[in-house]
This record gives sequence, C-alpha cells and structure tokens, in this order.
Amino acid sequence: MKKLILSILILTGGAMSAQENPNYWQQHVDYKMDIDMNVNNFQYTGSQELKYTNNSPDTLKKVFYHLFFNALQPGSDMDMRLQDIADPDGRMVNNLGTKEEPKYQSRISILKPNEIGYLRVESLDQDGKKVEYKEEGTILKVSLAEPIAPGKSTTFKMKFKGQVPVQIRRSGRNNADGVALSMTQWYPKLAEYDFEGWHADPYIAREFFGVWGDFDVNISIDKKYILGGTGVLQNADEIGYGYEKEGTKVKRAKGDKLTWNFKAEKVHDFAWAADPEYIHDSMKTESGVTLHFLYKNDPKVKENWKKIQPETAKLLAFYNEHIGEYPWKQYSVIQGGDGGMEYANCTLITGGENYDGLLGTTAHEFAHSWFQQLLGTNESQHPWMDEGFTSYISTQAEQSLEGKNSENPYKGSYRTYNYLAQSGKEQALSTHGDRYEYNMAYSIASYVKGSVFLSQLGYIIGKENLQQTLHSYYDEWKFKHPSPNDFIRVAEKVSGAELNWYLNDWVNTTNTIDYAVKNISEENNATTATLERVGIMPMPLDVTVSYTDGTSENIYIPLSMMQWEKPAAEGMERTVEKNWSWAQRNYDLKLNKPKSEISKIEIDAAGFMADVDRSNNIFPAAAAE
Repeated sequence: MKKLILSILILTGGAMSAQENPNYWQQHVDYKMDIDMNVNNFQYTGSQELKYTNNSPDTLKKVFYHLFFNALQPGSDMDMRLQDIADPDGRMVNNLGTKEEPKYQSRISILKPNEIGYLRVESLDQDGKKVEYKEEGTILKVSLAEPIAPGKSTTFKMKFKGQVPVQIRRSGRNNADGVALSMTQWYPKLAEYDFEGWHADPYIAREFFGVWGDFDVNISIDKKYILGGTGVLQNADEIGYGYEKEGTKVKRAKGDKLTWNFKAEKVHDFAWAADPEYIHDSMKTESGVTLHFLYKNDPKVKENWKKIQPETAKLLAFYNEHIGEYPWKQYSVIQGGDGGMEYANCTLITGGENYDGLLGTTAHEFAHSWFQQLLGTNESQHPWMDEGFTSYISTQAEQSLEGKNSENPYKGSYRTYNYLAQSGKEQALSTHGDRYEYNMAYSIASYVKGSVFLSQLGYIIGKENLQQTLHSYYDEWKFKHPSPNDFIRVAEKVSGAELNWYLNDWVNTTNTIDYAVKNISEENNATTATLERVGIMPMPLDVTVSYTDGTSENIYIPLSMMQWEKPAAEGMERTVEKNWSWAQRNYDLKLNKPKSEISKIEIDAAGFMADVDRSNNIFPAAAAE
C-alpha cells in the first residue's frame, strides 16, 4: 500500500476522516461502449470512449486499466495462486486425489487456447493523441500523452477484443447451470486513484474497487439471446422479451442480431448475462423500483425462481427502511456466474433447486447494493466492510422475512469467529484480501468477523445507536468511498462514545476478548466479585447478578477509554459502576447482598460480546452447565 504512514493514521483515528476533510475528493468516469458478441466462438470486439475527470490534487502522468479476463489463462497469477494455496476454492480446481488426501489441479492450468479468457487492447489514444501502453497480466499501464492536471478532464478512445473463458470463477461461458454468458469483469476498466494512490491490483481471485461514473453501453448479439444486467434498457420497445411496455407491439430490427442499449448512472461497474432460454419476469415495487428476474426455463428451478420474486420486494423494503432508500430505477436477479456475486444494479446467482439457498443468497447479494454499490468501500483492502456489513444486515432481513425474532441471531457467527480465533490461522482484518494464507481465514474474517464487528458494536453503544449509525453512514457516504475510520467516526458522532480503540483492536490486530468472574469473597458482611480481563482486547461489561430469591440485578461497567456510558435499553433497570481501566487486569465489583444469597454472576448473558472463552463468564462454573 502506498503512503503507508498516512493509511495507518487514518485507520487508527489519528487523522481526520475523508468525510470531515474539506479536501476529500474522488475521481469520475463516463463510459460509452459498443460491443459486438459472436455467440459461436465466444469472442467479441469493442470500442470504448472514456471521459476521465481528475478531481484529485495531483497531476497524473499515467493511468491503469484492469484487464480481468487475462486472469483466466494458464500461468496467470490467479492460476499460480490456485496451485500454491493450501485450501484452494473448490469451484476452481479438480481434486485428482481423495477427500482425505486431496491432490488439486487448477482448472485454469488446463484451459485450451479456445477456452481461455483474454482482453487485448488494439489501440488507445488520449484526446486524439496516441499513447504508450504495456500489458502486464491483468493490468494495462498507460503513459499519458499529456498529463491530467487537477480539476481537468481527458478522453480516452480504445479498441479492444476479448474472449469469454470457460466458466471457472464469476465470469464465463456455459456455466454449470447451462447459462451461456456471464459477462462480469469483461471490459477494460479504469483503476481507481484515491488518497492512497493507484489501486492497480492484479486480479488473483478477490473482489473489486472502481471509479464512480455513468455508463452508456450498446451490446449487439444474436437476436435469440435475452439479456439482463446493469442499468436501464433504453430501447425496450425494439427489443421486447418482457422489457417492452404492456400492450406495445415490438418492432425488432431485421438481421441476425439485436443491439441492446443500457444506461446506468452513478455506478462503479457494469455487468450483464445472456442466454437464449432465459425466462424474464418483472415486477414494480411500492417504492417504484422495477425488479427483473432472469432464469433458465428449467423445471427443477422455475418454481423457486417464481417464489423468490415477492420476497425480493420485501428485501428491498427492509433495506430501504434499515439502511436507506435504493436510488436506482431497477435491480435484476439473474441466474448465472457461480455461487452469488454482486454487481451494479444486479446479481448473478447459480442454482435454484434449493429455495432456502436461493433466498439466502438473494438476501445477501441484494444487500450488497448498499454495502459496496452505494457505500463503495475498497473490497480488496477492506473486504470485511462489504461482506461483513452485508452479512449482518441480510441476517436481519432473513429473520424478518421468516417472522423470527431471535434475541441474538448471530450466535452462529460468534461460534465461527471463535473457531478462527482458536485455529492459529487468523490474520488481522486489515490484511489485504489477496494476502490471506488460507481461503478459510479470508472467508471467516471477511464475512463472519466483519459481521460480528457490527453486532458487537451494538453491544458497545446500544442497538438504537447502531441503527442510527447505519442510517447516518448511508446519508454521509452514499456514492463515496468510505474507509474504516470514516465508519467509526460516524458511530462516534451518533453515540458520543470514543471508539478508535475498538476499530484498532478488532480490525488491526488479532487480539481476543476474554473476561472472567474470578471469584466471590465476603468480608464483614460485604460481598465482592473479582472480575478479570484475561484477553488483551478491552470491552465494557454487562453483568447480570442472580439471587436465590429469584430476583436479578443488571450492572454496567463502563470502559474508561470510551469516555462514555451506554444508555440502558428501554425498560431496563440497571446499576452503573465505576469505570474499568484497561491497564487494571482485575476489577472488584461490590455487591449489596451476602454471598449466600447470590446464585449466579454472569458476564454478557445475551452473548453479544465475542468472548473466546465463555466458560469463565459465569460463577459458579456449575451454573454454566
């Protein structure tokens, strides 16, 4: 990472957040593309006109493009990583051994020339002047004909050609569901430049970071193919296939191909999928957003893809209420790709035979429209901010759809995090997505520990403050690129608590939480419960004391470094004790009743604190059985 010292200051709260900084800036792009697809050999040609506005304070002498499809070739960085990592993604390898003694073969390594993916730039100029460029794997490095001064714009014109790879990861042709084309990461995409410098990361397997802008894309393809993806179809009445206005007589152009024109505003990616057997359904929601559903005409999945449609409308309403209003006119749920993956205005999801799986994946991927497509974090550098936040809110959404009201719907997440913390394979959440030694560690860190970051923050500042934090985060940072510090500063402003300690310990270290009820003593009719901080990471504590007469008492012990007290939950009576300083390992809690009348003392009875050893949270220990 460039400008390392500045990045560390920002992550740890030592510098002003970008939102508070009047010098905050972000780049802007406008893409116009014309694509001609040959569905027989899966090759395509394209022209791209890109207007790039330099809103940075720096004069730029070079730019970078991503050429993602070049990763799907033998010998690529993605191929080499698959062959090197101990636990490769099962979708991307063949196991030539056994389950007990696996011998993995990279599927990329055996691709033939007509099966690989590639993106090749054939010409590129800047404001009419030829520029020098060099292709290095999945990155195109461009030396500019003229530097781009701060506040100035330039226009790049490019000719390129590509080949759609056999489907291995996210993109590709003829996937396991039989979908012909999953067109994601398919075009030369300008890399992001921000306060950390250029983000020209090679494509190894993880996710993406893009520049906000507008897209105007024409896709010419065999007229039997039905498309869905990013943006709003502009020529629906010339295309048909369920996009036309009701009652319209579709007037398609003569010839073997149709040209689909999609436009999208204020997005940082463009994706699409196509298949001649797609069924296309659509519905208008109460908020005015049109939902599109494109799926194979397969009797094994059709019923579930029909069933998911009204539930998707409910998901939209839930996210609108609990995060903020979805600002675009449409969203498409498309069968394609592998697993599930989010893109601007759409998601590509495989399968559908299992309804619960389809619902859960749709809930997760749709939530990414907020946590990544609107709140555009750097998924490569901070994958936990999009995957974790998405997992947190989609868990709530699924609970709502199922009519459940669990006190702690994240218990499974806490258990999974605990497994990682005890495994010896955990790396800090601040680790770049490509630098995790194990895929398992990446997945649990990003999806699970990232989710626990939010649920545990609710424990620290209160659920109402957390909910307001999410609303304020949306209001302040939609259509921007927030960093971890930007989020925690919103939480601080909403709650009034000092929280940089939480961000630092939970994200930048692998410190764990472990608090214990060490013992109970009685002297001169005064009872003292001695509590101990066993782990390194500090926390405020909720303590419940139960008495032999059936009553109980709620006690709150503030953390000194927060300079704040959590408000009591509505209807709760509690006692607030003196602050606990992190440097003091033990804490004496004075109780008002004799030891003989105390049946149990428990730290964090609700289980929202990610304590790695809950066996010592209860005294006496037998009470935990």
